[in-house]
Amino acid sequence: MEKNNTTNYHEQQNKENIVHLREILATLPPFCGQYFRGMQEYIASRTRVAYAYDIRVFFEYLHDNNPIYGKKDIKEYTIDILDQITRMDIEEYLEYCSYYVKDGKEYMNDERGKARKLASLRSFYNYFFRNELIEKNPAALVPMPKLHEKEIIRLEADEVALLLDEVESGENLTKQQLYYHQKTKVRDIALLTLLLGTGIRVSECVGIDLQDIDFKNNGIKIRRKGGYEAVIYFGEEVETALLDYLEQRNHIIPAEGNENALFLSLQNKRISVRAVEKLVKKYASLVTNLKKITPHKLRSTYGTSLYRETGDIYLVADVLGHKDVNTTRKHYAAIEDDRRRMAANVIRLRENKNED
Repeated sequence: MEKNNTTNYHEQQNKENIVHLREILATLPPFCGQYFRGMQEYIASRTRVAYAYDIRVFFEYLHDNNPIYGKKDIKEYTIDILDQITRMDIEEYLEYCSYYVKDGKEYMNDERGKARKLASLRSFYNYFFRNELIEKNPAALVPMPKLHEKEIIRLEADEVALLLDEVESGENLTKQQLYYHQKTKVRDIALLTLLLGTGIRVSECVGIDLQDIDFKNNGIKIRRKGGYEAVIYFGEEVETALLDYLEQRNHIIPAEGNENALFLSLQNKRISVRAVEKLVKKYASLVTNLKKITPHKLRSTYGTSLYRETGDIYLVADVLGHKDVNTTRKHYAAIEDDRRRMAANVIRLRENKNED
């Protein structure tokens, strides 16, 4: 039987994350392994890697900035160090995270970045505290940084049309960009039309395989954040753009292991998240220089348009793959407020006396 060497994107990403996690764990105290083994059944591998990074930053901070903990190598720390760390230690660490330099590289964290750092520490401490392996839980005593609501950055309808026109024409691209544009134009139109027409995440987009598309029902099977599968549906504009691209895609010989990938790079390999981010930035900067447009902002553009058209927050949450509708409400609160203001003038209690 012939062996299938085709790479499944999500399996490959999971393998790479597991290897990466092991590399980070090799630099941490041995007791940390118990925490990560305890969460592997219900926390995605990418999230585990992010937590491991945060835990390592914390221990590196203690080692480099606290003389008590600097006497030992980080890998020599034992679990009783968690009972020695105080609330003040953690608060000072969060202040340090605002700006620090490590190995010649600068790092900055705003309130959201620091909130993620504290969330990682809380999860770490909670695990050992719940399992009665430590007596104190100072991370639970540190309040979360106050998050300021961020305005939703999105493209307006005319900007969406301009963006797709720009991809089609390449009118304002440099001579060098135009050279590559001739090769990628059809792919780029399909990719951006798909993002704008369905609201899928960039990671979901690059993970699509050819067999995931069902033109009979205009549906695409995607792997959501968290690992579960879902089917999203697309309209005529997305269908046309995809069919145009597939006509070109059928004449490309993919690199080994990338035969099933829908979107290919110029190297005929599955396009990466980073490549899509650069692609969006390149075209969006030609349309608006006042907004920093990323693939996620295209997702916000879709969500906003869908909510304005339907007024159904539950539908928007479902289509965007939000597990909690409150996440959706938070993102689109400003539009909800606009709709409530409109509602104030919908009901007439008495006829206008000035009307005949």
